[in-house]
Amino acid sequence: MDRSAQPLLLGLLLLYGLFWTWLAIAPFDRRDWLLENLLSVTLVAVLVLTYRRFQFSVISYCLIGLFLTLHAIGAHYTYAEVPFGFWLKDLLSLSRNPFDRIAHFSYGLLLLYPLRELLMRLAGVRGLWSSYLSVSGILAQSGFFEVAEAVVASSVSPELGSTYLGTQGDEWDAQKDMAAALAGALLTACVTFAMSRFPGRDRS
Repeated sequence: MDRSAQPLLLGLLLLYGLFWTWLAIAPFDRRDWLLENLLSVTLVAVLVLTYRRFQFSVISYCLIGLFLTLHAIGAHYTYAEVPFGFWLKDLLSLSRNPFDRIAHFSYGLLLLYPLRELLMRLAGVRGLWSSYLSVSGILAQSGFFEVAEAVVASSVSPELGSTYLGTQGDEWDAQKDMAAALAGALLTACVTFAMSRFPGRDRS
């Protein structure tokens, strides 16, 4: 990566750190906040510690940062209680707060590109394979996280129950969350694949 991009990345990390710290103050449910942030803090630590060995593009870091910001908001309020979700619920006459579903859709939409970049650079996959494998990876990760969340909720803090899982009484919540992530991933895959077909673009 061009060294000129390093100040931008440091600024991105600093802004996220400040925003995360601000949202860490008096969250809606402290125990739920701690559980929600286990993976996000781990991801940031991994990205920082592996930066010298593997550097994503600036676009990928920005997309990752945007998703982590959405996640930080959901963790602060709990996904079922985010105020913007209630506003959207009233505006569209929905039956539930949709922020949780938006976050899962954003997981696929925003993280497909970094995953595709990782597969292309480390595994050398190209063309349709890069899109197929990255979409499959997003879906697999989404399923894994749903299982992991259920295990954590039942073993680490069973009393949190639906607060941590954000089911809002929907027995098909996990499947719908996975479908939302898949839809986001497919959208980004189609856009990136189409852009790679334009003359002058990398035929990856």
